[in-house]
Amino acid sequence: MSFTPKGPQRIVCLTEETTEWLYLLGQEHRIVGISGYTVRPKRARQEKPKVSAFLSAKIDHILDLKPDCVFGFSDLQADIAAQLIRHGIQVTVFNQRSIPEILDMLFQVASMVNAQARGLELLAEMQRNLDTVAAESARLPRHPRVYFEEWDTPAISAIQWVSELINLAGGTDIFPELARESLGKNRIIADTREIVVRQPDLIIGSWCGKKFRPEQVSARPGWEAVPAVKSGHVFEIKSPLILQPGPACLTDGLMALKNLIHGWAYNTLHPESP
Repeated sequence: MSFTPKGPQRIVCLTEETTEWLYLLGQEHRIVGISGYTVRPKRARQEKPKVSAFLSAKIDHILDLKPDCVFGFSDLQADIAAQLIRHGIQVTVFNQRSIPEILDMLFQVASMVNAQARGLELLAEMQRNLDTVAAESARLPRHPRVYFEEWDTPAISAIQWVSELINLAGGTDIFPELARESLGKNRIIADTREIVVRQPDLIIGSWCGKKFRPEQVSARPGWEAVPAVKSGHVFEIKSPLILQPGPACLTDGLMALKNLIHGWAYNTLHPESP
């Protein structure tokens, strides 16, 4: 008797990146539930039931959907995963923190749904884009010091993949030592005066779950001496673009960073720029 692998047929995605990736692979028919925070692709919100936030999930609703696999992300969803496992559900929780790990996770998901060929095509395209941006960024006439703020109270700096994307796009993350820390609590900047000391030329905010307020950042005591504040170079990149460790950050998120960093490098960046 021959065996033809098909992979899971009824998948619940507890975060956006696996949902977006399955749509890109043409495997959206396998998805039976998604995160309420999903915005990519837009049609997923209309087509799929929302069964979770990030730190919580409707366990009974998920069980009613009879999934044969649930995809999650990071230690922050460990409790949700444990509950589902106790109910006999197969759960795969990824913990990608770097660009190589993101690419590897995407390959793993493609393999699980028997879409390796399409996955490799898309991953090759992403890699070409990364290489192109890196080559263009290497030719910049100058490279800005970049402070990326993931949260404001307390101040949390860039996670590893964001730091890597900043550097790839031609900037210099001013807190590289914190980027190596996988947990947000370990990327807290205990003394925010250190941000002023490191003199960022660009400040980019992406407050996960709420709108970034450049005017609040610029009004912080003592920050009038920061080059980014003096020039009005304080910008937001929406969290679904940059804080989703999947296709978004490697495509649209990277391009948003590139536009800001290259604009600064070539003196074409204005305070009102998006």
